[in-house]
Amino acid sequence: MKEKIIIGVIGSSTCSSSVSEVAYIVGKEIARKNAILICGGRGGVMEAACKGAKEEKGITIGVLPGNDKESANPYIDIPIVTGMGEARNVIIARSSDAVIAIAGKYGTLSEIAFALRFDVPVVGIATWNINIPILKAKNPKQAVGMALSAIRKTRGKY
Repeated sequence: MKEKIIIGVIGSSTCSSSVSEVAYIVGKEIARKNAILICGGRGGVMEAACKGAKEEKGITIGVLPGNDKESANPYIDIPIVTGMGEARNVIIARSSDAVIAIAGKYGTLSEIAFALRFDVPVVGIATWNINIPILKAKNPKQAVGMALSAIRKTRGKY
């Protein structure tokens, strides 16, 4: 059985229409590359990315902060109920082969930190400008390509 690549999409639960559009295109690109999208399962960047992935017949996983599957956005295929609040960020980072951070606030920053701690490649679009090894992308297509390239370097496949 061929192992599926899982790409995390992280960002705010509320965002501007321009950030939403970027996330939507990232989701489409992830699905086009036959990877699985994992996220926090709620609104904003997460919902836009999942919508894009579903339009391309992709698979989406939502790691939810609360105790209710119904809190997932309508584009989540597999809701994972944690009851862990923001501590779920560890699960998203650990489950991802690479993470794409789109804009975001402190929750996104924590996910970036966890991903880096776990040696998960991080690609950013208009996100935190901090002095850590985040690959910088200019657009959604490049972000997904960079994430897949980083996975290839660390795992030697895909």
